[in-house]
Amino acid sequence: MNYSRLVSGGGRLIRRLCTAATETVRPAKKPNLYQRLASLDKTGLSVSQTLNQYIMEGKVVGRSELDGCVKELRKYRRFQHALEIMEWMEMKKIDFDLDNYAVHLDLVSKTKGVYAAENTFNSLPLNAKNKYTYGALLNCYCKELMTDKALALFDKMDELGYITGLAFNNLMSLFMRLGQPLRVHQLVHDMKQRNIPMHAFTYYIWMNSCASLNDLDGVERIYEQMRNEDGDKIDWKTYSNLAAIYVKAKEFDKAELMLKKLEQEVKPRQRDAYHYLLSLYAGTGNLEKVYKVWNSLKSVSPVTNWSYLVMLSALLRLDDMEGIIKCFKEWESRCVHYDVRIVGVAIRAYLTQNMDEEAALVFEEAMKRSKRPFFKIREMFMMFFLERRQLDGAVSHLEAALSEVRDHKWRPSPQVVSAFLKYYEEETDLDGVDELCKILKTHNFDDSWLKTCITSSESSTEIHPTLKED
Repeated sequence: MNYSRLVSGGGRLIRRLCTAATETVRPAKKPNLYQRLASLDKTGLSVSQTLNQYIMEGKVVGRSELDGCVKELRKYRRFQHALEIMEWMEMKKIDFDLDNYAVHLDLVSKTKGVYAAENTFNSLPLNAKNKYTYGALLNCYCKELMTDKALALFDKMDELGYITGLAFNNLMSLFMRLGQPLRVHQLVHDMKQRNIPMHAFTYYIWMNSCASLNDLDGVERIYEQMRNEDGDKIDWKTYSNLAAIYVKAKEFDKAELMLKKLEQEVKPRQRDAYHYLLSLYAGTGNLEKVYKVWNSLKSVSPVTNWSYLVMLSALLRLDDMEGIIKCFKEWESRCVHYDVRIVGVAIRAYLTQNMDEEAALVFEEAMKRSKRPFFKIREMFMMFFLERRQLDGAVSHLEAALSEVRDHKWRPSPQVVSAFLKYYEEETDLDGVDELCKILKTHNFDDSWLKTCITSSESSTEIHPTLKED
């Protein structure tokens, strides 16, 4: 036997084992700034604490990196955290770009309301009152359906030369939400008179205005015009918009034709496109295609919490309970950031199938893994227990939700209050109405709010006199 070769090989093996051992004890790479800010629910730190700690570690934080964090947090609707980053930037005297002011204004509106956004706009330096901030304020008014203010501001922007296609799109969206689709046609005509180029989104709103008038021929004429005059603006979103219109009109063959075109356009990393495919194929009732798209997505792009949320919602729409359980367990075993919205879909699915024990187990696990309040999920349980005449369970979740309020702004939805009142009416339980009133008043819900809930209640004609008087 050649012992020298054996010893030599053994030496190489020892060196490899030593190297491997060294690699295993190497400290893990610390998360970057965005990863830390995206994990605030897990760490329990505030935005300012996280940023200050990052700097104390010797890291340099530039405006471009902070802008990137704000952009990502807005993308995932973490508006409060995004605003706190910008407030930290102001405190640290980090200068804003002109478009930063517009982003800040939008975040103020989303977190503090439109009147706070107005005050923010009025306090801006003169050079920051530009087409971006005017446009951001117009967007705020349109989203809040403040028609008079929106039109007045639009006229002011017109005087200043700040009118863009985006400003027109905002007004079009406003009128669509107000149920006035013909106003969209007038605005499109105005844009053409001014020679303002049509955005792709302008075409989408225009198509949807025709769809709301049940004019599918009009939708198809606009699509043909887009192909002929602005063909370079057609992409997967165009086909997604058309498919959604056809799904709503129950024209499923035409919808699937558009979805096939969408699939031809989609690029591997365009997760949003896959998400639309999942939702729209669920809308056509095509479970097989939902799974095919899901497997394709997982093969070409990392799936996110949002991906799982879309997939679970699609499966819920198709009543595929077996698939929901499998998908939820897969997410639960892999997730980095625990998302209570996904938990909510799973619980809704279980409750829909009268599997309340399974729903309760999922909820118990969620409470262990997340520090956030669970208002919407508790409302699901309230509605479930009331529908099944289990008042104690509903009241228990109501009281638990109210105890979690603290700094969070939450009130039971009118639907939940109505469900309680309907239960008491059908059970002729007058003492129960008094108890509900007492619970709500104990938590500082004023008379005007109670009256609003009573007015919206389906059982308002039979409401107990105590609540009417209060």
